[in-house]
Amino acid sequence: MEHKLALVATDLDGTLLRNDKSISVEDLKMLEHLGEQNILRVVATGRNFRKVKEVISDDVPIDYVAFSSGAGIYDCRNKKLIHYQNIDKQTVSQINKHLMDHGLNFYLFRGIPENFRSWYYRGDKICHEFERFFGIHNLFSEELPSNGVVESDACQFLIVFEQTEEFLELKNELEQQIKNIKIVRASSPLDTGYVWMEIFHKSVSKGNAIRFLCQHMNILPEATLSIGNDYNDMDLLDFTSISYIVDNGPEELKEKYRPTLSNEQSAFSVSVKKHL
Repeated sequence: MEHKLALVATDLDGTLLRNDKSISVEDLKMLEHLGEQNILRVVATGRNFRKVKEVISDDVPIDYVAFSSGAGIYDCRNKKLIHYQNIDKQTVSQINKHLMDHGLNFYLFRGIPENFRSWYYRGDKICHEFERFFGIHNLFSEELPSNGVVESDACQFLIVFEQTEEFLELKNELEQQIKNIKIVRASSPLDTGYVWMEIFHKSVSKGNAIRFLCQHMNILPEATLSIGNDYNDMDLLDFTSISYIVDNGPEELKEKYRPTLSNEQSAFSVSVKKHL
């Protein structure tokens, strides 16, 4: 028997957001209704907090934002950061050296709360996806020191691959050499077919962010629901009791989680309504 819902978490891009980055009227109404029912509303996204505010205005009824894949949690009602986890500077420099030795293109994002700023490193081969990303974020980026050493903690790494095999090879290497990191696969939000690797502290995930909020608010995991659209939502979907994958998500995930409509069809409100 299902427990009465106490928390609903949703991914942003490709899930709550439509392709034009807007939220449907139906989904906004559902967010308002959840608030009236005292059900906690959480956005769990790979975006940093500054990028979240570009698409979620202050009047959108959200209680918490788990940003940067759960590396930080922001309390929207009290307007304060309540939790964050960065990678220590020694580990950061170790990963930098490994990536530079392999001639890879990558970004390194500063520690929360400054993680909208980044360092960049251009590798041995031109990567068009890397340059597209640079074109969007260059105002907040600076070149990584040539020795790969930074004197601060950092939130995450971003490495771009053309082939899944390259991703898997590097993932295996890093996990064997460095024990306190978490490696996440994501599809390119630029819709180019590239595979993105994100590296965080080992405790960081969307699922762990929701676990933190459940403990913080005395909510049973059995009373939670989530909806996502990609591989980087799997920790979230694995944690919650009720878990949906939108129709625009990868086919293999539809075999693991409850399938629902696409982000263009108000999948959020359609799915949540079934459990109220």
